Amino acid sequence: MSWRIVVISKRCKLDLKMGYMVVRSEETKRIYLDEISMVIIENIAVSITGCLLAELNERKIKVILCDEKRNPASELVSLYGSHDCSLKIKKQIGWTSDIKASVWTEIVSEKIRNQSLLLREVNQSNAAEMLNGYIKEIKFNDATNREGHAAKVYFNALFGMNFNRNADNAINAALNYGYSIILSAVNREVVSNGYLTQLGLFHDNMFNQFNLSCDIMEPLRILMDRLVYHENFTMFNSDEKHKVVNILNETIYIDGSKYTFLNAIKIYCKSIFDALNDNDTSLIQFYRYEL
Repeated sequence: MSWRIVVISKRCKLDLKMGYMVVRSEETKRIYLDEISMVIIENIAVSITGCLLAELNERKIKVILCDEKRNPASELVSLYGSHDCSLKIKKQIGWTSDIKASVWTEIVSEKIRNQSLLLREVNQSNAAEMLNGYIKEIKFNDATNREGHAAKVYFNALFGMNFNRNADNAINAALNYGYSIILSAVNREVVSNGYLTQLGLFHDNMFNQFNLSCDIMEPLRILMDRLVYHENFTMFNSDEKHKVVNILNETIYIDGSKYTFLNAIKIYCKSIFDALNDNDTSLIQFYRYEL
């Protein structure tokens, strides 16, 4: 499996040569494409050849392009990620409301469960117990929005009662940057498996082209929350961004074995699609910090 996350932060030219991505700057470096899982281009002065872009797309290597502030602004998304994508899209359109709601209920329950575990880890046991209560109260398709109630309790317990997700500070900058990286990784898996990112289970925003990915990623957010809490960022510049990106290499457990977070996302996403196609939520495989 590919594992290398390449961050391009300096002005350079990127091109393709004999299966390598060649980085031409003050010095020339070559990176074997089979090792690369993601390329993040932070510098808007970078130039990249069409043949390299085509090869990155062919190999399903996620490419993220940043704006002038070095924040993720867009990504390379393949139009045809699977040889049988027409069949997969027909299946996706045919997913019933009941199975979509059932999978969403499992996703929300797991998200709140992970939030509760993190709060217990940081000695916020009262808030953790409150979230456990919300899990017991979850209705089909989260009809009573336990997810929203849990989020308020969770963020206030984790980052303080004055914390606001809309505030302009280092914590929110880190969370937003990290979530966008996770979303891009999930987008890659959705497209690679032949499905449309636009057609969600719960998210249904006409202006959001990643509705399905936003649904699937919800339980994954907590790994980023955990990192940001322990790092306690007071600023969010290049070094901090690289720490956030590196979370994709963190080791976690899924399907009874150790995987990097990035490779665990592959297994998790595939299990979601299996559950939707087979009408069986027991097929969903969620990650764990430890066995």
